[in-house]
Amino acid sequence: MKGVRLNYKIIIHFFGLLLLFNGGFMLLSALISLIYKDGVTYELSISGIFTLLVGVFLMVSTRKHSKEMNKREGYIVVAFGWIVMALSGTLPYIFTGSIPQFTNAFFETMSGYTTTGATILNDIEVVPEGVLFWRSLTHWIGGMGIIVLAIAILPLLGIGGMQLFAAEAPGPSTDKLHPRITDTAKRLWLIYFGYTIAETILLKLAGMSFFDAINHSLSTLSTGGFSTKNASVAYWNDQPMIQYIIIAFMFLAGTNFVLSYFAFKGKVQKIIHDDEFKLYFKFIAIFTAIVSLIIYFKADLSISSIEHPMIYGEGESAFRHALFQVLSVVTTTGFISADYTLWTPFLVVFFFGIMFLGGSAGSTSGGVKVVRHLILIKNGFLEFKRTLHPNAVLPVRYNRKAITKKIVFNILAFFILYMLSFIVGALVFSMMGIDFESSIGLAASSLGNVGPALGQFGPVDNYSALPNIGKWWSSFLMLIGRLELFTVLILFTPFFWRNR
Repeated sequence: MKGVRLNYKIIIHFFGLLLLFNGGFMLLSALISLIYKDGVTYELSISGIFTLLVGVFLMVSTRKHSKEMNKREGYIVVAFGWIVMALSGTLPYIFTGSIPQFTNAFFETMSGYTTTGATILNDIEVVPEGVLFWRSLTHWIGGMGIIVLAIAILPLLGIGGMQLFAAEAPGPSTDKLHPRITDTAKRLWLIYFGYTIAETILLKLAGMSFFDAINHSLSTLSTGGFSTKNASVAYWNDQPMIQYIIIAFMFLAGTNFVLSYFAFKGKVQKIIHDDEFKLYFKFIAIFTAIVSLIIYFKADLSISSIEHPMIYGEGESAFRHALFQVLSVVTTTGFISADYTLWTPFLVVFFFGIMFLGGSAGSTSGGVKVVRHLILIKNGFLEFKRTLHPNAVLPVRYNRKAITKKIVFNILAFFILYMLSFIVGALVFSMMGIDFESSIGLAASSLGNVGPALGQFGPVDNYSALPNIGKWWSSFLMLIGRLELFTVLILFTPFFWRNR
């Protein structure tokens, strides 16, 4: 039986819409360039105008399209939409000469949109302010998802957005703030925008310049990790308050944004009783305690910190660096306050392990996500009971509700696919002649959208030494990690493209 063919016009029409967003943000970066008189206002303006014109052309040429979008088209729009965004996002780097090589520019852009935070720039502080702002904006756009931003205005186009939202956020959480998906997207963006403004104000009051404050806020709320300083947040090691503010917002960014909405509505009990949030909080507390004790008694912070003025004493410094780095890696933000690879071999392995944790579902974090670990752990313990009581009905419960076997199987499949992707990713890096430690670090960091890796690509290094083919492979891992595997990998299956 012949099925429905793909509606290519609506796909191209949506690409045009995405380019309009991208072009608009480029022009905003040109405005910042004009304010700071950094000499690249013209180049950024040309990038924005060109992107806008291409977007307008695509939308006008496909204006007579069917308004219906099925799930297959939703997956194509999301997966290829990110690639379209990344390709157009290279223009500010190339036109300004900040990153003239296309491979490097694409890597930097994909790292931005996927909120990975890995960079090929050797000297960030010489890059013009307008370009640095664009770089941080790619994080902010990608953090909540350009697709979610776009579906907030889809009613204007007469298009339903559920297929896109499902493809953009395919995790196990099904919480909604409002029955209409577009209203959900609007509320999420309002919270996201509000947090960004709040952090910017607090960082400015704590002693950052306004430019540094807005850039680090864009990076923090998106759990991205791009900084305006070569030393990352370690540049402010002599100003603990700045780091504590970033710590607080990293924690919020790694928490399900739905819980933030409940908090603003006064529904605190929903937060207290949320299983994932409780485990997320416990993980952070326990991991911080372990790392604090080890670096206090074993590690030499004077050599492991990139810049190391001591303010409140070694105990406070050990706690702050531990909490900062644990949150930075768990939430996949990737900011650096110290080089944790110098904190004893145990902590190197420890931080490598928590790269696989991830923040909460419904957050801007990458990684596996805490809720998946929670359900896997609960299902594992129930298997012992099922062995003893084979006839008993023992469903996995999450937030006091029984979870269907379909969701459990989906999470098991995701975890297996994630680990296989990591293994294959590391093998491909090793085939390029990269050493074992660096290969596994690159694979874990790229797939989990963490940023800093291990070995020659550790916290105080960058990815400029990675071969060009390695940068393309890393970019692919970033993309599938950001879109949680299935959304991209399903495109490689033959049955996806069949007209049924």
